Amino acid sequence: MSIILAGVSHHNTPLSIRERLYFPEDHMTEWLDRLAGYSGLEERLILSTCNRVEVYSAVEDYDQGLDAIHRFFLESRDIGEDELYAHLYVHREDEATRHLFTVASSLDSMVVGEPQILGQVKEAYRVAEASGHAGKALTNLFSRAFRVAKKIREQTPIGESPVSVSSVAVDLAKRIFGSLAGKNVLLLGAGEMGEAAARHLKASGADTLRVANRTLARAQELAAKLGGRAVSFDNLEGALIEADVVIASTASQGFILDKPTVAAALERRRDAPVFLIDIAVPRNVAPDVNDLEDAYLYDVDDLQSVAADNLQGREKIAHDARVILESEVETYLARQKAEELRHTFAAIRFFAESMRRAEVEKTVQRLPELGESSRDALDAMTKALVNKLLHHPFTVLRQMAEEDVEGISVESVQKLFGVEPESDEGPPEPPAESD
Repeated sequence: MSIILAGVSHHNTPLSIRERLYFPEDHMTEWLDRLAGYSGLEERLILSTCNRVEVYSAVEDYDQGLDAIHRFFLESRDIGEDELYAHLYVHREDEATRHLFTVASSLDSMVVGEPQILGQVKEAYRVAEASGHAGKALTNLFSRAFRVAKKIREQTPIGESPVSVSSVAVDLAKRIFGSLAGKNVLLLGAGEMGEAAARHLKASGADTLRVANRTLARAQELAAKLGGRAVSFDNLEGALIEADVVIASTASQGFILDKPTVAAALERRRDAPVFLIDIAVPRNVAPDVNDLEDAYLYDVDDLQSVAADNLQGREKIAHDARVILESEVETYLARQKAEELRHTFAAIRFFAESMRRAEVEKTVQRLPELGESSRDALDAMTKALVNKLLHHPFTVLRQMAEEDVEGISVESVQKLFGVEPESDEGPPEPPAESD
């Protein structure tokens, strides 16, 4: 079984494409069920965040599995072949492991060290496992990724003074205004990112905070915590008129603020500018809002320059984290190879023992005059012969695997001996043999 992943991220794909590939969290089980309909994907998991969309799978046939993922994206998302292939990256086996460990440890995030991504990866695994789409292969891989991420946070200060997309959005607002004191802030969305943004806003001196959410009770709850005021979505335009800064982070699949709505609010603001920071994916604010003279719109990709400044002060921490990560990748891959070899050797022994027993039985039937002691001797002799014949190749193959000799893989060993590895259900059936 091989691990492959295919996806896009903020590194190589603009937001305008990422939001079209995004899979809503509240329908993830349905998307996994649909993914399961494509042959070749034995196990399946979808990781979908504001900065990346990735499909992980355990496959028997790499080409078939990759083709299935390609078709899944093309048939379930609004994207054409040329556009998808221009941005999609693919990793398999060792590189897939390294990539996941890097993602879970927040070393591949726009904001290096942000804590949200580990929770998002854990949730993606939880949904896949609970719905029966993540089996032994993905469970082993993701469980190890979680331990590596925890180890990095324990052994480096990467988690100290935590940063996030929400905090970077507030940093951008402070860059624009110098100070948020005396500014009116409208927060669209009271979810995890919205709450994080609200806390950073209050800590940065924002005087007036209004919280708008589709569920008014949630907006009231968050506003009460932070001394703000809840706003109904029905009164969004009125709240927008009073806002100097708008931070949008809802899970809406469509635009909440369009150009006419913002234009109407600007007219009543008497040309006072409004700064809109949209950290949602898909976006909450229509891109053409930025065409308005006094509207200044920033999306999650515009935060990269602020995030880059954050990384400059954390490069040494990130380097130390990567050293730990590389060691963990090597250890995990070595253990995986050793485990796969163990199962493969068990399959070879089972096959050899089946052949031995069959040949001994044939010999005994042809020589009925053999007594019990002679039969026992024949049985013992053939067992010893099989053990001696297998001992040396097994020893050499283990050494070659440990030394990572080029061209030697578990799959090549399986093909050489004509076996499949032992599964959790028991040893494989030996291939049929002609007389």
